Amino acid sequence: MTELITAVEAHDIRFPTSRHLDGSDAMNPEPDYSAAYVIVRTGGGQEGHALAFTVGRGNEIAVTAVESLAPLVTGRPVAEVLGDLGGMSRLLTGDSQLRWLGPEKGVIHMAAGAVLNALWDLRARRAGKPLWRLLSELSPEEIVDVVDFRYLEDALTRQEALAILRDAEPGRAGRRARLLAEGYPAYTTTPGWLGYTDDKLVRLAKEAVADGFGLIKLKVGADPAEDVRRVRLAREAVGPDVRIAVDANQAWNVGQAIERMASLAEFDPYWIEEPTSPDDVLGHAAIRERVAPVKVATGEHAHNRVMFKQFLQAGAIDVLQLDAARVAGVGENIAILLLAARFGVPVCPHAGGVGLCEMVQHLAMFDYVAVSGTVEDRVIEYIDHLHEHFTDPVVIADGRYVAPLGPGGGGEMHPASRAEYAYPHGPRWTADAATVTTGVTTAETGEVA
Repeated sequence: MTELITAVEAHDIRFPTSRHLDGSDAMNPEPDYSAAYVIVRTGGGQEGHALAFTVGRGNEIAVTAVESLAPLVTGRPVAEVLGDLGGMSRLLTGDSQLRWLGPEKGVIHMAAGAVLNALWDLRARRAGKPLWRLLSELSPEEIVDVVDFRYLEDALTRQEALAILRDAEPGRAGRRARLLAEGYPAYTTTPGWLGYTDDKLVRLAKEAVADGFGLIKLKVGADPAEDVRRVRLAREAVGPDVRIAVDANQAWNVGQAIERMASLAEFDPYWIEEPTSPDDVLGHAAIRERVAPVKVATGEHAHNRVMFKQFLQAGAIDVLQLDAARVAGVGENIAILLLAARFGVPVCPHAGGVGLCEMVQHLAMFDYVAVSGTVEDRVIEYIDHLHEHFTDPVVIADGRYVAPLGPGGGGEMHPASRAEYAYPHGPRWTADAATVTTGVTTAETGEVA
């Protein structure tokens, strides 16, 4: 009997991270890290897991978007779907009516990415391999088959992509061995959230250096004097040899970005991240020209492969920051990795959020083994939040990601965590509602919730 995909489920999972201002920045002062959590089920009892990351309100919209895509997947033969995930990607992003809600951007595109990532997770689990290894063992032809080259061929053709992959192929085994022995470089944003006190910033910055991180990141973009003061504190805490990146989270106009970075130049910032609107390709190019040698980084909010193509064609960025859950899954991120390799721009993935560290490490490691062949000037973001809720949490040793060995793509949460933080009826949220009603002070915050 042919095994079928029997269900695509979507769950609203939210964590009250706003309590401690974890994740706080200039544009998102009180985020609640959340996930539109997807489970793909098969008739044989297997599952694939992934998520679309949000910061609280609106997560229910992402859940509904996943549910709208589910009929395109359920009832199909598992082998057929997993054997042509490039075709499944084109089906989900190309539905003639749902496509109108993008096209290929926004909540519907993120939902497609969550479903596709869950299917890749399922494929890796059935192969008994971590996703990075599954991908890096595919042939160049199999890799390009999952890429949609529509709209890209003025910058990257199928043949050019094949040439990149074939050039990297002879060194795969050696790089795989080095990855397993040495891990992948990381940087940390843990010290830098905008809502943290000075003491907490300094303490966490010093701890990051002691833990082996060679780059830390601070949020900026609120009060100009406060930015200067906080970056000075960080520089004094870590010394002159540790890189400090700064992240404005889209807070500035182009002219403001240039002025504000001039005021921070004395602290030798390594890059400025999201200095302006994430859609403003030419604005990023203008900023890059004026703030050099400080690098310009962006990508966590770039809608799709076409946006990345334009940033690269315009020479607008020095650092490309793809996100595992923003675009349409593994296949589109492979397209973005190939574009970055074609233009010679390093990829430093975004991972600030729930589950993003667990998922995006696989893409960076695949890139190292099978695409770019290097970790020079490449680091994966790391934040020390919420990893305990995942069945295969990231492991950091001496400032590096340890390559995961378990099967899958890393996005599976423990069932108990999913139940506790289900919104709005999970125990964590119903207990909070009772606290608000009675006015009881929470032990966690010392304040009324």
